[in-house]
Amino acid sequence: MRKLYIALLAAVVATSTYAQEQELSQSWSSNRPDGHAPVSVMGDHTHKKGEFMFSYRYMNMQMDDLKRGNDDVSFDSVLLPNGGEYMVTPTDMPMNMHMLGGMYAVSDKVTLAAMLGYTSMDMEHLTAMGGTFSTASSGITDLKLSALYTVFNKNRQQLHGKVGVSLPTGSIDEMDVTPASNGNEVILPYPMQIGSGTVDALLGATYLWQTDRFSGGNKVNGVIRTGTNDRDYRLGNVYSLDNWIAYKTADWISFSARVKGSVVSEIDGANPDLNPLMVITADTRNSGGTYIDGGLGFNLYAYKGALKNVRLGVEVATPLLQDVNGVQLKRKETVTVGLQYSL
Repeated sequence: MRKLYIALLAAVVATSTYAQEQELSQSWSSNRPDGHAPVSVMGDHTHKKGEFMFSYRYMNMQMDDLKRGNDDVSFDSVLLPNGGEYMVTPTDMPMNMHMLGGMYAVSDKVTLAAMLGYTSMDMEHLTAMGGTFSTASSGITDLKLSALYTVFNKNRQQLHGKVGVSLPTGSIDEMDVTPASNGNEVILPYPMQIGSGTVDALLGATYLWQTDRFSGGNKVNGVIRTGTNDRDYRLGNVYSLDNWIAYKTADWISFSARVKGSVVSEIDGANPDLNPLMVITADTRNSGGTYIDGGLGFNLYAYKGALKNVRLGVEVATPLLQDVNGVQLKRKETVTVGLQYSL
C-alpha cells in the first residue's frame, strides 16, 4: 500500500507539469465533480458573489500501538519496571468528529467561511501492574472563521489566500475518573482535550488548476498559536502542505489521490494538574512530530435535477511516515465523508 501512495505522489508532480503545458483559456470552475478538492481538504475553493455553500463532514481516525520517533515500540518498553518511566500508557484511541461549515461570497474576490465541530474520543490504557481502564471526552470544538481572497482566476488556474482566526470555544477542562483518582474526576491529558484554549491565527494559500479531465491543487496551511491558555500551556503550531490530483471520469464523478505533509511543534508549557510521569500523554515531551499521509477518494456531483449542486465526497487516508517527538500513539487510517450544497 505504501508503494502505491509513493507512486501517486509521483503522479501528482507529473500531472501538474502536464497541466502547465496545455492550452488553457477558461476560468477555473467549481461546477464539476472535481471542482472541489478531496473532502478532507477545507478552504480549497472560493465562490462567486452572492453564492452560499453549506457542508457537513464526518471523520473517524484510529490510533493504536506506540511509536518512539520513527520506530514501533511495545507497551511494556515504556512502563515501569520494564525499563520505561511511566506508570500508564494509552493503547488505543478512536476519534469521531462531526463538522458543520458555511461559506458566503461577499464579492468575486472575497469568500467568508466558518466551521464548528463536535468531537468525541475514547482512550484505552494499560497500567504497569497489568490493569486496564478507559477515559472519554466529547464536546464542541474551537470555532474557525476565515476570509479567502482570490488573487487570480484565469487560464483555468486559481490562486487564493486565507486569513482567519480560531476562537477557543472548545473545552480544555475535560475530566474523567481513573483508577488512581479514588472515584473522583480528574483533569485529562492533552490529547483528550477538545480545544486549544488560545486564540490562534489561521494562514494559508491554495493554487488550483484544471484541464478537461484532470485537476489538482497545492495548499499550504499554518495554525499559529498565540498566548498561553488558563491551564498554563500552549499547543504546538501546525504547518502543512497538501497536494492532490483528480480525474473526472464523467460529469457526475471524479477520483482523487492526495499526499499531505505536516509538521507539528511540541506543546509549550505544562498543565500543573498533570503528572508527566504518570502517563505518556501527560508528558509534553511526547507531543508534535513530522507526518506524511496519503489518501484515495472520490466525489459525486449532481449537475442537474432535483439534487443539483449537491456533492458527496469520500476519502480514506493512511500514514506514510510518522516521526513523533518522544513516545506517542501510532496513527492509523482516517475515513472522511462529507456532503456539500451550493446555491
